[in-house]
Amino acid sequence: MTAADAAEPDYEYLLRSNLERVFNERDPVRRAAALDELYVAEPVMYEPTNVVRGRAAIADVAGKLLEQFGPTFRFTPVGTALGHHGLGSLQWQAGPNGGAIVVTGADVAEVVNGRIARLWVLLDQPAS
Repeated sequence: MTAADAAEPDYEYLLRSNLERVFNERDPVRRAAALDELYVAEPVMYEPTNVVRGRAAIADVAGKLLEQFGPTFRFTPVGTALGHHGLGSLQWQAGPNGGAIVVTGADVAEVVNGRIARLWVLLDQPAS
């Protein structure tokens, strides 16, 4: 079987699980377990102003975001993840439960052997 014949990764599962089990997870032990399952051993995450290397560092970023924005803040997927040939994307929005949406964006992931290898966090420009 050639690489072209290989089945596509489940982008929907990977990217939705990343939002729910990594970036919405307040328990650091469960967040670390999700990172172990969803990400390669040495992933890289590209934020607009930072490059984050490794699962522990990504877990730290996720935990600090949740602390910064309060106990009801969460990320919610918008639509369905799309992808092919190892590149997937999922749009999302975030804000407090029942409150106004404070940020929107998309995650774009390079998937290697069924796991996220590199993740780009793209933020939409605020409405003017």
